[in-house]
Amino acid sequence: MNRIALFIMGTLALIIIAMVAIRPLAEPKKIISPKEIPQKAVSATRPGSNLAPEFSLKDAGGGEKKLSDFKGSVVIIDFWATWCPPCRQEIPHFVDLYSQYKDQGLEIIGVSMDQSPEKVIPDFIEKNNINYTILFGEDNVYDLYGGINAIPTTFLVDKEGNIRKKYIGYNGKEVFEKDIKELL
Repeated sequence: MNRIALFIMGTLALIIIAMVAIRPLAEPKKIISPKEIPQKAVSATRPGSNLAPEFSLKDAGGGEKKLSDFKGSVVIIDFWATWCPPCRQEIPHFVDLYSQYKDQGLEIIGVSMDQSPEKVIPDFIEKNNINYTILFGEDNVYDLYGGINAIPTTFLVDKEGNIRKKYIGYNGKEVFEKDIKELL
């Protein structure tokens, strides 16, 4: 009887070890500080076109917005998340910029990369006095914009719908303000 018990326990141990070895270990998500993300604004480089890809996404009010709804405006498209400290640091800049330049043709679209954005975004908008459009992101939209590998990632789109700048990481208000003034 002891041999049978030892055999069963040994077999179970081997099965558990095999399952652990076969399954890749998930790496914990690292929160990246603004200092760790490259601070740069680069021209977008998509082969064949600089035209910003069209998308349609849900908003916090239950409606849908398309990029083409903002045609004729200078548009900032910001890929961000509520749990991202540098993203949160940029929000007051966008609130100020939108208040200051919306009458001159500036639109700002925040595309949330949060899991279950419908649960976290409405309260977040209210608590942070966000006055610009917030949409619930989807993988296909991230892919359209070349894959979003770091957040915040922000695109500046001119009135004709062309991507003029791509910013990776945190940027101060003055960086965005300088670039949008050239396009308004």
